[in-house]
Amino acid sequence: MALKVELIPDPEYGGFTARVPDIPAYGEGRSEEEAIADMKEAIRGTIETFGLEDALARVSSPSLCEIDLDLTELAHG
Repeated sequence: MALKVELIPDPEYGGFTARVPDIPAYGEGRSEEEAIADMKEAIRGTIETFGLEDALARVSSPSLCEIDLDLTELAHG
């Protein structure tokens, strides 16, 4: 199963955060590879806690959607 991983750089402290949308686990590291490895360990812990069926259900039915959003409007709101 291929999963999309979000890699978020940390401009203030350096390094990266890695996460898979809809799974309550994330990883951090100095490089993208370290962050992904840490995220895999976190997902393993999530599976041990909540079960494989829960993790599969979360990634099988993603709740992502696209919306139009004017960030400048929110900043002045």
